[in-house]
Amino acid sequence: MPQTKSIAVIGASNKRNKFGNKAVRAYLQKGYAVYPIHPLHETIEGIKAYKSVLDIPEDIDAATFYVPSSVGLKVVEEVAKKGIKEIYLNPGAESEELIRKAKALGLKVVQACSIFSIGISPAEL
Repeated sequence: MPQTKSIAVIGASNKRNKFGNKAVRAYLQKGYAVYPIHPLHETIEGIKAYKSVLDIPEDIDAATFYVPSSVGLKVVEEVAKKGIKEIYLNPGAESEELIRKAKALGLKVVQACSIFSIGISPAEL
């Protein structure tokens, strides 16, 4: 029986027009275990939010970045330390420096809209 995939949404938001919120809703629709990451919010879309991926007690399959690359550079080490193997760098979150650092940490880097990658258009959300 296939295991439910899990994803950390780094830069999750309570603002429904933001892609960090749309990603939370899209992955929930597809049956993923979703872990919103935001330093200030306690919940996002009714789900417990975490300040860091390191605070999540479960193993996570992937992380999707909805933060500027300057923030991504700070959290990518935590992502690697958590044992997350694959990251999505969404449009606007990527930089050559972040891609190099992620690859050096042994992460699989996907440069694409993570919402489209699961078959949903952000415009539908």
